[in-house]
Amino acid sequence: QVHLVESGGGLVQAGGSLRLTCVASSGRAFGKYTMGWFRQAPGKEREFVAAINWSDGTTYYADSVKDRFTISRDNAKNTVYLQMNSLKPEDTAVYSCAAGSIIMYDASRPGSYNYWGQGTQVTVSS
Repeated sequence: QVHLVESGGGLVQAGGSLRLTCVASSGRAFGKYTMGWFRQAPGKEREFVAAINWSDGTTYYADSVKDRFTISRDNAKNTVYLQMNSLKPEDTAVYSCAAGSIIMYDASRPGSYNYWGQGTQVTVSS
């Protein structure tokens, strides 16, 4: 069982920045997990944002956030981060992290992940 807890959401003006944090707790080594960030806006489907391979740090981004968002991880702290810069009103959503024993090819698919956090709200005002 993996327990994921997100933090760092909030209200920010367009053009601003936020850093989201996801702390994972598990009795299993994290070297085999891919970690992902997804978001869901009201009335919309869950959308892939970014993913990182826990063992070698390979990253993958949605086109909508590429060059603005950066995913990173700290293996010693079992933590994954999402640095969000140049935020836009359309980035407003609940952001959730997820963990799964998957290959990066499947990292953009929500159904690939086994564990999910509760989410943290990000609101970007215009």
